[in-house]
Amino acid sequence: MFTGIIETPGTIVAVERDRQNVHFTVASPLGPELKIDQSLAHDGVCLTVVALDGDRHTVTAVQETLDRTRLGEWQVGATVNLERAMQAGARLDGHIVQGHVDTVGECLAVEDSGGSWYYTFRYATDDLLVDKGSICVNGVSLTVVEPTADTFRVAIIPYTYAHTNFKDLRAGDRVNLEFDIIGKYIARQMSAYRHLQLPKS
Repeated sequence: MFTGIIETPGTIVAVERDRQNVHFTVASPLGPELKIDQSLAHDGVCLTVVALDGDRHTVTAVQETLDRTRLGEWQVGATVNLERAMQAGARLDGHIVQGHVDTVGECLAVEDSGGSWYYTFRYATDDLLVDKGSICVNGVSLTVVEPTADTFRVAIIPYTYAHTNFKDLRAGDRVNLEFDIIGKYIARQMSAYRHLQLPKS
């Protein structure tokens, strides 16, 4: 489990395809603190550390992960947002994030708002967003602004802009999206209720 509070950006330094899998090596300040088999969110995707070398760690993405996220687009030099799993008893500063990406969205616009930034994203899935609700974009816990049937906006403060890969996002770029787990459970229950055939009186 994660919280969507990014610890540090990392840089992809190697990409190696192994049949249906891809191994990504990432350099970051977290490298010396990591352990083999540790869970680590990369742009919101929970991956397992399989190798360590100084400030570098390696993770493996299977085909299912490549199909459901934008990891297949990663190249050497790309910046990714990193977060270690939440510790028991720690403060939940963001919101509950599983590290299981639901869909890939597209950045439609980036608007400078006098010291902060508004990003508009489009997504194609069931409407799981509510105004002022939670959304995880590339692993960052954010508040939904002005959602429509297939778009939403988020506001990015200077600290988040400087310490994540939001500063690299441009219109047309794709991002990993994970919807709020509570909203997903409610949507599933409502869907089951709508399909329930009530007995005739």
